[in-house]
Formats: sequence, C-alpha cells, structure tokens
Amino acid sequence: MIVELFASSTAGVEIPLWLIAPFALLLLLIAVMPLTPHGIKAFWEKYYPVISIGLGLLVAAYYVAFMPNGGTSVVHTAHEYFSFICLIGSLFVVAGGIHINVNGESSPFENVIFLAFAALLSNFIGTTGASMVLIRPWMRMNHRRLNPYHIVFFIFIVSNVGGALTPIGDPPLFLGFLRGVPFFWLVGQVVVEWLCTLGLLMLVFYIVDRRYFKKIPAEMQAELKQRDEWRFSGMFNVAFLLMIISGVFLPTWLRNLGIMENPENYLVGEIVMIAAAVLSYVITPKKIHAENVFNFGPIKEVGFLFAGIFMTMMPALMYLSQHGESFGFVHAWQYYFTTGGLSSVLDNAPTYASFFELAKASAAAAEPAAFAAVGDNVKAATHLLLEHKPHLVIAVSLGSVFFGAMTYIGNGPNFMVKSIAESSGVKMPTFFGYILKYSLPILLPILILGGFVFL
Repeated sequence: MIVELFASSTAGVEIPLWLIAPFALLLLLIAVMPLTPHGIKAFWEKYYPVISIGLGLLVAAYYVAFMPNGGTSVVHTAHEYFSFICLIGSLFVVAGGIHINVNGESSPFENVIFLAFAALLSNFIGTTGASMVLIRPWMRMNHRRLNPYHIVFFIFIVSNVGGALTPIGDPPLFLGFLRGVPFFWLVGQVVVEWLCTLGLLMLVFYIVDRRYFKKIPAEMQAELKQRDEWRFSGMFNVAFLLMIISGVFLPTWLRNLGIMENPENYLVGEIVMIAAAVLSYVITPKKIHAENVFNFGPIKEVGFLFAGIFMTMMPALMYLSQHGESFGFVHAWQYYFTTGGLSSVLDNAPTYASFFELAKASAAAAEPAAFAAVGDNVKAATHLLLEHKPHLVIAVSLGSVFFGAMTYIGNGPNFMVKSIAESSGVKMPTFFGYILKYSLPILLPILILGGFVFL
C-alpha cells in the first residue's frame, strides 16, 4: 500500500531558485541535444538515462534531506509518474500488436476520411498509440505518390491536435486527470474548438493533396481511385485497449461503489494496465511485431526522460504555486500562447503541469478563502479552479496539445513518425525546414485564429 500521498506537502516553504536549475537544464538538453553534431548527439543517446535520473535524484535528495514533508512530496510525485508511465507504456505495447495492411491507393477525399478517423482514435489509444498503429498504413495508402506533406499533416493531425479531448489522448491531459480534472470534462468544453481546428487543417491538406493528385496522369488517377484492400492483424488487442481504458476508471468505480476507500493507494488501475500490456505482448504473434517493426526503444526513452522530468519539476511547480500571481497572467489567451510557445520547443507534459499550477495560483489569489479551506487537497483545489476559472484550464490544455505540432521536438510521437518515414525512403524536411515550410505558414495561423476566436 502507498502511504497517504495527499495528506501533507511542502506548501508554505520558500523554494530556493537554484533548485529549479536541474529542471531547466534537463528540458534544454532534451530540446537541443538531438540537433547537435554526431559525436555530441551519440554521447547524449548513450548517457541520457544517467543524466535524467541523476538530475531527478539530486532534487529528490534535497527534498528528503532539507524540506519539511519533502519525502511525502517525492512519494506523491513518484506515484504520479508511475501512473503516467503505466498508461503511456501499456498503450504503446498494445498498439504495437495491431497491424493494418493496405493494398491500394487513396484519393484526397479518402485521405481526409482516414485522417478524421485517426484523429478521433487518438483520443482512445493516445497520440503515440494512434501514430504507431496508423503511420505505416497511411504511407502504404499513398506509396505511389508519397510526399513529405503527407507525413507532416499526419504529425499535425494524428500525433498532436487529434488527441485533445481526453486524458488518454495526450500525456499533458493525463497529468490534469491525475490532478483532479474529470475524465470527460474537457470534451464538453473544447469539442467545438477541436472540430474547427481539425476542420481547417484537413481543408488545407485536401487542397494541397488534390493539387498534387491532379498533376499525375489521368490513367493513374483512375487506377488510384480503385477500391483498396485492407487486412487487419492482431485485432484481439482491441480488448486489451478496452482493458487499459477500464483501468483509468477503475479507482473511481471502486470508490463510488464503496468497495475501497482509497483504491489509488493500492495501484489497482496501474495493475490492470500492466496486466493488459503483458498479456498483449505474450499473446501477439512475433510476426505482427516484426511487421510493425516493434521494439521498446521509444518507450524506454520516454520512461527515463520523464522520470527525471517529474522529479526535477517539483521545485518549479512549487515556485509557480507560491509566486504565480505575480506573473500577471489573467487572460486565457496569455496562458494559451505562452503554454503553446513553450510546448513547441519543450516537452508539452511538464509545460502543461507548470501552467496548470500557475492557473491554480491565479484562481487562489482571486478566491483566497475558498482555496484556503481545502488546504493541501490537490483534487479539491482543482475542482475550485474548474469552478472559478475553467477558461484557464481550457487554454493550458489546448495550448500544450495543439502547439506540440510546431516542431519535431514538441511531442514524443513527432520524432518517431519522422524516423519511420525516413526509414521508408521519404525525404523529410529538416528541423528548420519543417518549421519554415509547414508550421509557420500553415499551422500557426490556424492556431492563432482559434486562440482569438475561442479564448
């Protein structure tokens, strides 16, 4: 059993500013090291687990040794990390057991239908899961006229914007769920913005795709419009996906039914997720894993980096909760664009967590009596935030998810999709080519328009 995680915290203790340095350093390394010359990049790829874990342990050791109730904060953070990695890891493993093979080619309209389906699916199996399952079928559908823009729009729509409705969809939203945002709350708040943003992106894609489609000979156009043949393997893994989703809800069900008082303390949801992943991996034929080129490399990288991120971001979150009101952020658009700007070049999960705490501090400054009454109860404070300033949570959520598509390093699936495409012979744009040719002229105006219209 996990000890009581929410009973006490380090609230009221002034955090030394230098303790935020490991968090800033780790985020800087994650953003910059993949872009360095080969020798430096090889050093990072070899030793990033040691660097990430080392920085995390440095902060954790300081908390335990010098902060009142620091050990409780470390255990609380470790619990959040474990829940986070169980969800992300189990979705990754189960998605790797589903193979979709396509014989044929798609027209621009069929491509749009596929992207719409993929965007919806990303809310159920995550942007990482949807990207891993669907990127290869997407390339097979268009293999005779595959162009870098096919991959870039897939990153925009499937690897990022599509997963903005549920905590399963994108890692930052799951952090909000762990902090008390109800599972279906965001769907009811942002579905119009989500539909409009996706609609504009798919409209631009359709125009571009149709333009290129019209350039190919008429005989080939007729051939490409013939009926596609689809073959699905490993579809029994859908049952394991449902099992993972049930694991997310299981603690709430057990508590509401009066079966367990604090099911989170017993990790019941995480146990279900791990069981689903293990069963899927064991049962799935090796042939399917081979066809998907499945390996644990991507989730290993996420696991080590996020272990460091979760521990090193504790002081940053604490500082924001203590001094956030002095930042002068009062409008939703300020949260949207600032969260989005940082999510473009840094990992969007810790960015979300930081500005979520800043929003909470802003709400607490406006309603000090209400927030003082709930004390250290994290989920009760989140409930007050949703009650008093829901627009701030919406802004942080959309900014962290949508702007993750601005660069290759804005969200984990981006680089994985790029690597898969390049291994298949697609000449992808460089880091700055991606930004200058696609993100700035296409994606950014759509996100700016949505921000001012809806926020």
